[in-house]
Amino acid sequence: MPKMKSHKGLRKRFRVSAKGKLKYKRANSGHLMSGKSGSRCRKLRAPRVLRAANAKRMLLYIET
Repeated sequence: MPKMKSHKGLRKRFRVSAKGKLKYKRANSGHLMSGKSGSRCRKLRAPRVLRAANAKRMLLYIET
């Protein structure tokens, strides 16, 4: 049986932190920022951490 391949799309969107958590960039922060409030733009800049229940499932696809 061949090994499973990792999901290349997920690998590009998520980074694994030193403690094994999954960090990702928020959506809606690519362009058209003038219509969004300043506080919303600042919050979009910060990376998010995926919740533990979802992260455990996603790690299967990233690290295979």
